[in-house]
Amino acid sequence: MGFDIQRFPNNIDEEFICSICGGVLQDPLQIPTCEHTFCQACIEEWLSQTKICPIDRTPVEINQMKLVPRILKNLLNRLDIRCENEGCMTIVKLEVLTNHLADCEYTKNKVIQCENGCGMIISKDNFQAHNCIQALSSELQNVKNELENYKNDVDFYKTEISTLQEFIRVTRANDPTISCFLECVENNQVLCWSNSLQLARVTHWGGMISTPDIVLQNAIREALLESGCPIQITNELIENAHERHWPQGLSTLETRQINRRHYESYVCRRIIGEQAIVVLSCDNRHMNQSMISEPGIVMIFSHGVK
Repeated sequence: MGFDIQRFPNNIDEEFICSICGGVLQDPLQIPTCEHTFCQACIEEWLSQTKICPIDRTPVEINQMKLVPRILKNLLNRLDIRCENEGCMTIVKLEVLTNHLADCEYTKNKVIQCENGCGMIISKDNFQAHNCIQALSSELQNVKNELENYKNDVDFYKTEISTLQEFIRVTRANDPTISCFLECVENNQVLCWSNSLQLARVTHWGGMISTPDIVLQNAIREALLESGCPIQITNELIENAHERHWPQGLSTLETRQINRRHYESYVCRRIIGEQAIVVLSCDNRHMNQSMISEPGIVMIFSHGVK
């Protein structure tokens, strides 16, 4: 739809008039064969119903329309036009009309930023009635409601995960075929994840922390999840971060001293951002069964990991 011709203070050449709507051309397009020009919206609506030029009935498809020559576009942009907002008497060049409307104080529903302290974006029409304290209180309540909804969603998904884990446990126990399939899927997940981790080298095995506290374990858990470790594997690895879940060859200080010479044979993966490694069974099939657990062991160090 073209611009209302009454908004132009000067006479308009017929070449600038759309023959469909009778307004001044807006976003004009041209039929390449006959070179007749129309507003984009007008000609697209016309051609959606009939495939001929509105003036001389030349056959044309909508995808054949092209932009008007640059000189015509430039001449249109130089036309003077009045602002469309009621109460505004400003006259601008057509090419800057969009910029003017963005800043025009007469624009309906114009939004501004409150400068009285809250900084909220509000409608200019509502500025006089705006109360910063009430607005911020309302916004705070919205945030609290969203937080409560988020907590409810978290609780819901925790329940869903627990239900799924229980289903998998029961299925594994009752159906050997499904159990084998799930183990293969799990093993592939662990293998893909482990290959994304950097190899690590322990320079001081004596710095191993065999009984990490909850805070330290939670930090390792977050690091594992951020690295892409599946949540079920993460839970199992965190359980294996304490010596009470370590394999027989590492379960006591005495056995660790006896088997110390085997440590260098471990293939270790670095847990990014932490002084910790993960020793996965898929990387350590060469190790004695007494030195490895499924799916692996998390070892946390006070220092000595590269």
